[in-house]
Amino acid sequence: MARRCALTGKGPLVGNNVSHANNKTKRRFLPNLRTVRVILEDGTTKKIKVAASTLRTMKKNG
Repeated sequence: MARRCALTGKGPLVGNNVSHANNKTKRRFLPNLRTVRVILEDGTTKKIKVAASTLRTMKKNG
């Protein structure tokens, strides 16, 4: 399963876990993906994975 937004292409980022002792280990920041149903032009529905931030932007812009 690709952890990628179908509309914006937003995917995982990499960074560090930093402990109190300032030890650094690699970690991944995964996008907050939601499965939404989209109605296509021919009337069929398809499920796509969309980032929550993308849904928020779509709701804001109409």
